[in-house]
Amino acid sequence: MITALIMAGGEGTRFWPLSRKDHPKQFLKLNDNQKTMLQETVERINELVPLDQVFIATNEAYQKAIKRQLDGIPEENIIVEPMKRNTAACIGLSSIVIEDKYPGSTMIVLPADHLIKDQKRFVDILRKSIMTAATGKKLVTIGIEPTHPETGYGYIHFGDQLHTIDGDQVFEVQNFTEKPDLSTAKDFLEEGTYLWNSGMFIWQLSSILANIETHLPEIYESLQRIKNALGTNSAKKVIRDEFEKMQSVSIDYGIMEKADDIFVIPGSFGWDDLGSWPALERVKKVDSDGNVVIGKHYGIDTTNSIIHSPNKVVTTIGLDDVVIVDTEDAILICDKNRAQEVKEIRNILAAEGLEDCL
Repeated sequence: MITALIMAGGEGTRFWPLSRKDHPKQFLKLNDNQKTMLQETVERINELVPLDQVFIATNEAYQKAIKRQLDGIPEENIIVEPMKRNTAACIGLSSIVIEDKYPGSTMIVLPADHLIKDQKRFVDILRKSIMTAATGKKLVTIGIEPTHPETGYGYIHFGDQLHTIDGDQVFEVQNFTEKPDLSTAKDFLEEGTYLWNSGMFIWQLSSILANIETHLPEIYESLQRIKNALGTNSAKKVIRDEFEKMQSVSIDYGIMEKADDIFVIPGSFGWDDLGSWPALERVKKVDSDGNVVIGKHYGIDTTNSIIHSPNKVVTTIGLDDVVIVDTEDAILICDKNRAQEVKEIRNILAAEGLEDCL
């Protein structure tokens, strides 16, 4: 049996001020098809995983939004993290819950807020990843074939080929690399043995739980106490108490960088993590001046900019490479090349006590 875990608990801070704590990126309609990122993620796997076998990991604040957007998903399939503890704890808790309902299943793990243009090709790669994960105790990830020297992604360095499935190669993973500087990213691209880390994983539940036991034993012990409490009146309290104890560590650092039998299948299917405002240039129509305009904009000598203002007229003169985002209670104006620093602006607002703007 195939199950899917979609991680939908993030705040999407780099898409502020449109993305907010109470309505983050995964609930936004950033593509042109009038569906949210979460809805798109669920729909693109529906030929592999029916809705009753899809699980959403999130926090308590987003439960209602998920129910509204995913009509028909069983309530017990919404896994609530009581607090932030990074992806290892999230995946561990979810694995215990899914194993309780669908023992022995293979799990696909996907972020809720990625764009994939070629869905047919993506599903094909998923099928082959599932086939690979079904043999032995393999942990499988999907690596994105890089198109340019990107400094905003982590990388996967692959080694020997394991086998080929209908023309797609499966490689052993040598190591995972953190986000590089531009010079290193250029070297990676030239070398040809590095892939972008997509954050998508496929494995048998028994395999990931065995690796958590080996590499994160304290988290595993907490998971076993949670497992014993599932279905009881004390389950919610036990989950909160045990989750609070868990180390905050990513699945990449806690498991994937340490485990044996890690494999990667390269994929090229129009993937984009839509990590910040400039990413809209890759998914939205760009006008003759190089601008992406959502809403009403009139400009003179305004080029290569992103303007998002659905409710107000924005006028500009003599601007290049800027981002302008207007919302009801906050406006962002920034150099497009510094859009990643939006997270720092949020930190300033938080320090000033402007929580309502976050």
